[in-house]
Amino acid sequence: MPHRLTRRALLGATTALCAATLPSWAAAQGKVELIYSDTLVESDPRAAILKDVFAKSLGADFDFKPYFGATLFKQGTEPVAMQRGNLHMANLAAFDVQKQIPAWGIVTTPYMFRDHLHMKKVFDGDVGQELFAMMEKQMGIKVLAVPYIGVRNLGLKPKKKIMVPADLAGIKLRMPPGEAWQFVGTAMGANPTPLAFTEVYTALQTGAIDGQDNPMGAVRSMKFYEVTSQIVKTGHLIANNLFTISLSKWNSLTPAQQKTLQAAADRFAAAVTAQALKDDAEQEVFMKQQGLDVYTPDLAAFRQHVLGVYSKSKFAADWPAGMLDRINKL
Repeated sequence: MPHRLTRRALLGATTALCAATLPSWAAAQGKVELIYSDTLVESDPRAAILKDVFAKSLGADFDFKPYFGATLFKQGTEPVAMQRGNLHMANLAAFDVQKQIPAWGIVTTPYMFRDHLHMKKVFDGDVGQELFAMMEKQMGIKVLAVPYIGVRNLGLKPKKKIMVPADLAGIKLRMPPGEAWQFVGTAMGANPTPLAFTEVYTALQTGAIDGQDNPMGAVRSMKFYEVTSQIVKTGHLIANNLFTISLSKWNSLTPAQQKTLQAAADRFAAAVTAQALKDDAEQEVFMKQQGLDVYTPDLAAFRQHVLGVYSKSKFAADWPAGMLDRINKL
């Protein structure tokens, strides 16, 4: 009898202990896991904003796990990873969406946006909503926000002056992998070369490429200025990222969680845009201090040439009917 009482007492104590520890364990298990991939290196200011603004705005209900420098998924492979359920969130380039939805090519066309305010009007309005709906329906990916990340210019190692597209003949210009990205380089007049973002510095250093195109903020954070001699302010692309989440992950959240996540994404986009605008004003001074020649080419010649090349290409054939006029009217 004493032995049985001891076993019962032990069983009761064990049950009580489990009950006492269950709430904290259950709370940890109940957190919403968000696995995020980005090509940015962790030292980039946008990575800091992601952690300091977005992650902290999520609160205790979410377990946000960011991976930087394309260490989790290579640049351009994130959409498929999201569709397969291997990734929840990513900062996507519109060019990667265009691979699956050709109609998106209209907003990847150089000189389509006049400036960052025009870009914002497009994505905030009916055109943007139509494009986002295409992504949800055809790719199963939801756009949470579209932060402005700067103006893409040409950064070149050779000292050759570039004033018109013809001056880029023979220049090996790094563009991200993908047919649509490569066509940007072709339309600009250069010889495009596909290369991952994380490999650009070494390629410039060794002469494997002659140049790259990125906002000056990225040029600074990646230290491309150390291996280039000039920045040609072509301003051909008003750069942005699509801050996204897989639709299946979004639909698994409660309305309250969705509201929290969307609010955090809005704060993130606003902070990134503010940082980019600050960079626009400050980075040119920095580049000149590093000894780079920074100048503006014949923008009218570039715009006319590039849009002319696109109008005759297969990419223009994929633009939704009437959308070009709607964008131009905004």
